Amino acid sequence: MNDTMSRYRTMIGHRLFWPAAVLFVMLAANTIYRPGFLSVELKDGHLYGTPIDILRLSAPLILVALGMTLVISTGGIDLSVGSLCAISGAIACMYISKQPDQNSLGVVVTALAMAMGVALVLGAWNGVLVAVIGIQPIIATLILMVAGRGLAQLITEGQIITINSEPYRAIGLGHALTLPLAIFIALAAALLVAAFTRRTALGMIIESVGGNATASRLAGIRSGRVIFLAYVISAACAAVAGFMMTANVSSADGNAAGLWVELDAILAVVIGGTSLAGGRFFLSGTIIGALIIQTLTTTVYAMDISPQTSLLFKAVVVIAVCLIQAPAFRARFSRRRRNVPPPATIADKPKEQVPA
Repeated sequence: MNDTMSRYRTMIGHRLFWPAAVLFVMLAANTIYRPGFLSVELKDGHLYGTPIDILRLSAPLILVALGMTLVISTGGIDLSVGSLCAISGAIACMYISKQPDQNSLGVVVTALAMAMGVALVLGAWNGVLVAVIGIQPIIATLILMVAGRGLAQLITEGQIITINSEPYRAIGLGHALTLPLAIFIALAAALLVAAFTRRTALGMIIESVGGNATASRLAGIRSGRVIFLAYVISAACAAVAGFMMTANVSSADGNAAGLWVELDAILAVVIGGTSLAGGRFFLSGTIIGALIIQTLTTTVYAMDISPQTSLLFKAVVVIAVCLIQAPAFRARFSRRRRNVPPPATIADKPKEQVPA
């Protein structure tokens, strides 16, 4: 009995248990509401179904959340990732739209390289503001969040730029090995980030800087360079996510592309168990958090919840998820349950004294 209880406590104490449990409950609830929710079919060599759509639509958010995880683990935050998605998509689509042969692979590669270069420069700008000048991360990235959206509008001249490029469209809607190509891009990015942060000392250095930047600097770690690198990686991830977003619709809208994706990314990171105070980070938890956010969005659409109440519904669910996985909340709740006295029985009642 003691061994069973010990295993149970170890299981529920694992950092991925509660996010995974919430994702399972959401999938089960959707299956009960709509029995065909988890059905997948093979058509023309491609897999189709709601689970595949969730994975495909989660790919841009996973990319943004991966970069956000590294930034948050350094004790910072990046509010500019949505604007970076819009800028990168706008540059790529604008360049492709001006070419005579939009289906040329060389044209698409050049467009992607140009957009990625600009995104890296803007990420370096954020890094300089935070790591070199010493501006608070929320203020430094808020500058690019506002100015970057205007820059995307300038690039597109306030218009929606449409393109007809199959190679570019494949980034968001292409398939490989029966699955959407976007899933493999997100998976490759996750494995690459995990390899650099878990197979090298980079991850430990990032966590040490987030835990105590001053102590890390005194220990010989160049904290400024680590913070700078985190913002550059975040910008690169946001650029790839911007390619996916614009490729899904074969157009670039400087006003709508990547709008509020930074908030969903922060929620995914927090749901995954990474503290906003910095320090330890969990990439696997971030991926599960992104899947929870996208599953919640799909649930809102599947249940025909009105747009006026969908954001409120998402907020309530996210708050519930965060409370469920918070150790302090669970400890207080379990303590209250233990302190509730059992109902009195007849045997417990004191016997009346019989006068002598």
